[in-house]
Amino acid sequence: MKQTRIYMDHAASTPVHPLVTEAMLPYLHEQFGNASSVHAYGREAKQALNRARDLISAAIGCEPSELIFTGSGTESDNLAIIGAAAANTTDRKGILTSRIEHHAVLHPCEQLTNFGYGLTCLPVDILGKISIEDVEANLNSQTFLMSLMYGNNEVGTVQPIDVAGRLARENGVLFHVDAVQALGSLPISLKDLPVDLMSFSAHKINGPKGVGALYIGKQVRIQAQQFGGMQERKRRAGTENVAGIIGFAKAVELSMNGLEEKRSLMLRLRNRFLEQLSERLGAERYVVNGHPTEVLPHILNVSFIGIDAETMLMNLDLEGIAAASGSACTSGSLEISHVLQAMELPNDVMRSAVRFSFGRGTTSEEIDIVVRKIETILDRVRK
Repeated sequence: MKQTRIYMDHAASTPVHPLVTEAMLPYLHEQFGNASSVHAYGREAKQALNRARDLISAAIGCEPSELIFTGSGTESDNLAIIGAAAANTTDRKGILTSRIEHHAVLHPCEQLTNFGYGLTCLPVDILGKISIEDVEANLNSQTFLMSLMYGNNEVGTVQPIDVAGRLARENGVLFHVDAVQALGSLPISLKDLPVDLMSFSAHKINGPKGVGALYIGKQVRIQAQQFGGMQERKRRAGTENVAGIIGFAKAVELSMNGLEEKRSLMLRLRNRFLEQLSERLGAERYVVNGHPTEVLPHILNVSFIGIDAETMLMNLDLEGIAAASGSACTSGSLEISHVLQAMELPNDVMRSAVRFSFGRGTTSEEIDIVVRKIETILDRVRK
């Protein structure tokens, strides 16, 4: 008999929505033209590309000319940070970020230290939140760029982007926000947010992989980081992934139209998971990591004290359940998540942390099954 599989790793990637696939198909077959070509095939592709840009920019509250397409959220982060630094003509050489950023932000920031930039990484509290007082204390006349994640991909904690952004504006500092996990979970209006650069990705919102976007405010200077074409207003060379961008636009449309409904559903699933854990395990057998209320509703990070994350994930996988850890296997050894380390959680909590993330198709029945399996695994391992 075929094993039932349950997917609870939507923060890593999501299934493509059927309507997204349907929207993409014509641009994989009959409307296959290169958007840079001047003939009818190319013009059709270009028109579709412009419609997609118009739709996404309207959904996030910016001008179409302020949105460029990339190959991923990682590329968007890199282009924002390294591209802004490459275009910097001031004497300012300070970069401010936090210790819990995605590596797509931390690594390019670290790379810039090889070119004369200074890097300051803000601490977070035990709930994974930065302190506005720390932001204010570290913004100074030498700070050029600040980069913060809207909502954390491991524990879900949401940062005070609006307040941090206002401080950045007051100090003449460029502000980049990684909104890869936030898109489709939080309302985003760039005309109201004090943000200069914001990164997005399609495959986190039931769109295709291999497509990202970067918002670049009108007054922001960015130097292209790849060359060989005039695409994307000379800021990102390379033939546009027209089918992928069409899919991205459809995914944005679907996620924004149903945003409040989705948030409500994700919160119900999250609360159901916690209620079931308390009922079946008892509150003393698990710890929830991250902020209890200021959180992305589709992410739940839980530590099961007494069993390491690797063992729990392997046993869940054997049961057909896909979840994740902030850990990465490096040279055969389990490396504790830099996010959990930055939160300064107890060692047993860090080593046993598992991330469950919900999305399209997740049901209350699946939640109940997963919690029952967790109870069985804990009992088996502890005995």
